[in-house]
Amino acid sequence: MKLQHLVAAISVIGLSGCASVVGEGHTQTISVATTPVGASCTFYREGSAIGTINRTPGRLLVDRRKYDIIIKCDKPGYGEATYVNHSGLVGMVAASVAADILLTMGVSSAVDSATGADNQYTSDVVIQMNVTGEMTAPPNSRPISKPVLSAI
Repeated sequence: MKLQHLVAAISVIGLSGCASVVGEGHTQTISVATTPVGASCTFYREGSAIGTINRTPGRLLVDRRKYDIIIKCDKPGYGEATYVNHSGLVGMVAASVAADILLTMGVSSAVDSATGADNQYTSDVVIQMNVTGEMTAPPNSRPISKPVLSAI
């Protein structure tokens, strides 16, 4: 009976994935700050928007995947700024894979790889935005009127 419990425990660990068992999880928070502050930043993965920070500085919770995230920030009077947040392997993956091979014959590493739990992104991103020279007027402003000269 004890052997059945051991096999069941190993199966549960294998199916849940090592990265999630040791606390890395399937999600990650990415913080974005821009210079200047107050930009709107949209996150894209594989060509689709996955979330937006409406005003920097801000944070967004994303799913870990093996695909890069492209962050595009906009602010009136500044050119669009883009940052590529590369997906990379979590530092402890090598040790996890070695333990996984001994415990679950590699099943949990395959699960982590398929779900992206063994990947991570840069957590703190700072993006510099450049002035375009095209400043927009505040919403309630009026154009400056020039005096009208009349000929008599």
